[in-house]
Amino acid sequence: MKKRILIVDDDVSIVTLLTYNIEKAGYLTEIAYDGKEAIEKAEQDKFDLILLDVMLPKTDGIEVCKHLRLNKIETPIIMLTALSDEFDKILGLELGADDYITKPFSIREIIVRIKVILRRVNKVTEHIDIPIKFGDLTIYPDRYEAELHQNIISFTRKEFELLVYLAEHKNMVLSRNQLLNAVWDYDFAGDTRIVDVHISRLRDKIEPNTKKPVYIKTIHGLGYKMEIPLT
Repeated sequence: MKKRILIVDDDVSIVTLLTYNIEKAGYLTEIAYDGKEAIEKAEQDKFDLILLDVMLPKTDGIEVCKHLRLNKIETPIIMLTALSDEFDKILGLELGADDYITKPFSIREIIVRIKVILRRVNKVTEHIDIPIKFGDLTIYPDRYEAELHQNIISFTRKEFELLVYLAEHKNMVLSRNQLLNAVWDYDFAGDTRIVDVHISRLRDKIEPNTKKPVYIKTIHGLGYKMEIPLT
């Protein structure tokens, strides 16, 4: 069955270009021209991926992403932005976007990013649900959630994939570039801030004290390591 992609952009020429090339690559497409329409379509129908422009009428892309994640819609999102301000990119990732591409972009880059994300989603979907225990923290791979002190914690897709990868490589020091290659499966040209943002979000959810983490340790000058906390 063909994968379905929701294209959200108010620029008709960009929508036409994306629709033609994405369908040529073998996907089905649906279009929304503003943020309100995007939210309605994402809530009413099932898509495999959303291409979401940041600058939209009615409701901007940041708010669309925030709304979908707050309402437990975990469809992978690639944000399209013409903004050069790093804050907007990082904010999108903090709210649960899986990736971002800066305009002007090449169609080849768009198609590659789509394929990479959908391939990784399929890999995670096929994961056998064997719980991973770290002291009081239990991770459930197939449920995109963990349990800490009998409280359920939910994650965005990328947060969860990063957590599982760290857990599966416990006690190993993993560099930011290793984590980029393993979890994002794409060359971000060394933009390791993406990793730092997601590590920070994980710590907010699982660490009793984010200033003194017991699960995910920073190894200065090297990267990160996940450990079973001492009792």
